[in-house]
Amino acid sequence: MASDKISKGWDEAEKHLKKDNPQKALDLLREVDAEATESKTWRIAGEAKVMLARKSGNNRKLFRESVSHFQKALKSNPNDKAARRGLNNVRSEMDGLGIHAGGSAIFFDDGAPTFMGIVSIIIGLGLILVALKVIPEQLAVESEYDATIVITLYPEAAPNTVASFKEHANAGQYNGIVFHRIIDNFMIQGGDIENGEFSTGWSSAGTGGYSAIYYGQGQQSDMTSWTIPDEFKAGYQHAPGILAMANSGPNTGGSQFYLVDKASTPSHLDNKHTVFGIAVSGQWYGENMSGIDVIDKISQVATDSNSRPTSDVPTIQKIEIVGDQATMHINLLDSSAGDTPSGSAMMTVPGFPILATISAFLAAAVKTRQE
Repeated sequence: MASDKISKGWDEAEKHLKKDNPQKALDLLREVDAEATESKTWRIAGEAKVMLARKSGNNRKLFRESVSHFQKALKSNPNDKAARRGLNNVRSEMDGLGIHAGGSAIFFDDGAPTFMGIVSIIIGLGLILVALKVIPEQLAVESEYDATIVITLYPEAAPNTVASFKEHANAGQYNGIVFHRIIDNFMIQGGDIENGEFSTGWSSAGTGGYSAIYYGQGQQSDMTSWTIPDEFKAGYQHAPGILAMANSGPNTGGSQFYLVDKASTPSHLDNKHTVFGIAVSGQWYGENMSGIDVIDKISQVATDSNSRPTSDVPTIQKIEIVGDQATMHINLLDSSAGDTPSGSAMMTVPGFPILATISAFLAAAVKTRQE
């Protein structure tokens, strides 16, 4: 348990943050907890570094330091929800700014290759030439899904909304449901469990969907009338990657939801739509990328004048729930070909031996840099 000196120091540091004085907050933290033994010290320091990064014109180094501080806070206390939320938010902000959280700086710094980067490029090119000459065959890596989005849910901010979402997902209610409204640079919306099933044509998608749990809204005897009361909590606002509840007015949330696109900051939706999660990672046709980037890929499918997808229809295959993490698997289905994936969901990669050699070299380089 932290000493009175450290606890008082935290309170004063947080006051400095509220007054927009992040440097004073950092100086105070160094004074009261010089050894940085407490999780909360690292978390407040992470918040201060984010503020300094913004003040310094979105300084890449400071943003990366903030990520490191939040990670150290979570290493010390994995149950620190404030640190987890801070880490997710800063990663989301960095994704929006095109700043990698770390690792790549070993090889590139602000677009220019470092010494290690130059060496890696030369060796990598040599290995590729060897692969093309010695190993003509290639290994095809097939993914069952065209896209995957991993989402961290916010039960601390929206317990009712998260509970209903989990209940629908675990019951398979979202399986086969389309994203029926897609607006590039804004959001992608889906989850109509009543009218949004791909196999039935989804012509009325967007008009239905209800809560999985009765919260006193609607007629208890009629599940299709159940809705979720709005849940608004300070600090949980719309930003790229955010998962929020669609509605038709106050306290009318049901099963429909939307994910905010990469270039979107729809603050006009704050305190009107419940925010209950954020996309943290994902895959697009077998390629790992941030969850925000996957949302951005989906947002670029062809749509008609009503923002409804035309040929490639993003369709949820299933949502897996583990604790407070939801993994959403999606296929792009061809509306003219029935229930058939529009793509092979396959990418081609070099032969496994070459991949193993390159991976071993890169891992050794990263370890050497860290040491």
